[in-house]
Amino acid sequence: MKSVVAQLLESALAKLPELADLIADIAIESTVERTRDSSHGDFASNIAMRLAKPARKSPRDVAASIVKQLSDSDQVDKVEVAGPGFINFHLSAAAFQQELRTILDQGICYGRQPARERPRILLEFVSANPTGPLHVGHGRLAAFGATVGNLLEAAGYTVEREYYVNDAGRQMDILGVSVWLRWLESQGTTIPFPEAGYRGDYVRDIAGDIDTGDATVISAEELTDGLPEGDMEALIEALIARAIETLGPDGFDRIRQQSLESIRADIEDDLAEFGVTFDRWYSEQSLTTEGRIDAALAALEKSGNVYERDGAIWFRATDFGDEKDRVVIRANGKKTYFASDIAYHFDKRQRGFDLLIDILGADHHGYVTRVGGGLAAMGYAADDLIVDLVQFVALYRDGEKVAMTTRGGKFITLRQLRNEVGNDAARFFYVSRSNDQHLDFDLDIAKSESNDNPVYYIQYAHARIASVFRQLEERSLEWNDTSGCDNLSLLVEPQEKKLLTTLSRYPEVIELSANNRAPQHLVHYLRDLANDFHTYYNAHVFIVDDDKLRDARLVLVTATRIVIANGLAILGVSAPETM
Repeated sequence: MKSVVAQLLESALAKLPELADLIADIAIESTVERTRDSSHGDFASNIAMRLAKPARKSPRDVAASIVKQLSDSDQVDKVEVAGPGFINFHLSAAAFQQELRTILDQGICYGRQPARERPRILLEFVSANPTGPLHVGHGRLAAFGATVGNLLEAAGYTVEREYYVNDAGRQMDILGVSVWLRWLESQGTTIPFPEAGYRGDYVRDIAGDIDTGDATVISAEELTDGLPEGDMEALIEALIARAIETLGPDGFDRIRQQSLESIRADIEDDLAEFGVTFDRWYSEQSLTTEGRIDAALAALEKSGNVYERDGAIWFRATDFGDEKDRVVIRANGKKTYFASDIAYHFDKRQRGFDLLIDILGADHHGYVTRVGGGLAAMGYAADDLIVDLVQFVALYRDGEKVAMTTRGGKFITLRQLRNEVGNDAARFFYVSRSNDQHLDFDLDIAKSESNDNPVYYIQYAHARIASVFRQLEERSLEWNDTSGCDNLSLLVEPQEKKLLTTLSRYPEVIELSANNRAPQHLVHYLRDLANDFHTYYNAHVFIVDDDKLRDARLVLVTATRIVIANGLAILGVSAPETM
């Protein structure tokens, strides 16, 4: 409906040559917004205020000129100039009735925009280190990323989803040695487990399943001989060296790779059960084995953006807004994590993606400037990269915060959360607040079957509508959607008008949510829609004796069911027929 107003404005401006030349850089639809107060109409445009200065006229005079040129439309009852120069549009009942017909006609496609050729988007999210099962914080990244992907696709964009597997570096060595120590423990060799190791029970499970080949069992004395004391980081490094010495590089890699694949497979299964899938699982190891880091560093060198100091190679990050220059190759010849990061994003652009969206944990706040700077230094625009940071999650049960520590293995896994509250509640609650706000996840509310639980409240609206049609069948009555669409003028009750207005907002909510990567707008909209429906349900009988009114009301509730189901599908939440 917003587009109807925009088209009327565009046609009017075309009849005003003195203004038409001034709107070349203005998207007319961007000047149109829903009014907050219905007494001011349904939509308002600030186009006159934006054109007033270049036109050298007052905003109200510009607005009056535009209004005078507006074509008559059966979808508009009244247009008026208000305040400093707003143009307010009061839409007709026929406009809302036509939108209702559009909902029924488009069904599951309602609210979706035509496909756009550009930009081609690569959406990277979750990308948790494969050192243990996903925890509840990763679950928020998963739900947010999956929903953003769905919203962008609904807005017409081509989106591919990617999980970056951090399967190189020190954390993989720590995982490998942790599994080795648990394997030795199962063979009777026990030492105090290092604080810097991974201590969750899953490590024991992996140790019990892996094939250690011809690995030999060593005694506790052999294992601990000469190890440092007091420094947990020095101790874990020494244990890694002892594992490589004992098993040989290939033997240690055998344990490390099996451990990695066990966890990666578990993560993939967990996410799939959560309704989150990826087009590609991208291995960090491949950046080295396939020469992608070297290619990126060569591009930086060619552009003159690296230099040598103290035996290391540095990237001139300060030239691109970073607080300090960054090492890409250490003095010992090893490439840094940062070198991997910029090589990965360089490869994303070389694969033909125009816009790179990374959804990362809140601790990556310094990531944007330096990786964006790396892209700029290699010939791409820094704003080709968008990074959305997702804040932390706190679980509450019986009003008390649930204590969790990741390294110590004392945390609630995503799978445990899903088993307790269900996928629907988890997906919904995770995106109910803006990603840049901390999320307090109340387990008791998420499990409750009451109006306090917003996902239950919305799903119940969908189930209630389904029950109306079961009642219709039980009473051996039929309804005719053609008759209903022909008699929508009978929908005159206040609750019907409110529901019609809310339904018509859905495409705008999808656009707003997609453009701002803000699923919470859709969450709030669905709550409002469900509230409007429940209010209508409690105020009026749908299956009335008057068949024309009955058909019209059933068209209205059918459209409501379609929009609720469409919105829940984008959130990754089911729309049940019974509850």
